[in-house]
Amino acid sequence: MIGLDTNVILRYVAQDDALQTPVAARLFESFNFQKQGFITIVALVEVVWVLRSSYDASREHIRRTIETLLRTRGVVVERSDLVWLALGDYSQGSADFGDCLIQYYGRAAGCDYTVTFDRDAVSSAGMKLLK
Repeated sequence: MIGLDTNVILRYVAQDDALQTPVAARLFESFNFQKQGFITIVALVEVVWVLRSSYDASREHIRRTIETLLRTRGVVVERSDLVWLALGDYSQGSADFGDCLIQYYGRAAGCDYTVTFDRDAVSSAGMKLLK
């Protein structure tokens, strides 16, 4: 298994660099069940952040990108079960993807709830406001 850094994933999904994009594409296309690529949650959240902040990607584009990564042959996404759940909430609401993941990670770890100072995360991701 080969770990994938955020910049490699971005070159593959954004197709924005004449030199690095083909190299990243060859790597992704070489993955199979014997040679797998691994995407950590940290890298996935960074990809979403960069797509939003640097590429001004829409929620729908980000949703499709994450879904594509989840479905790519030979690519393993850390805790894909939680990513799918968070992606569903992200797709249908106004919560940040990272907030959705935090909420689901907490639940999976046995937390009764997740507290935050972020009022948007309270209303959109189901967290509780810490007062």
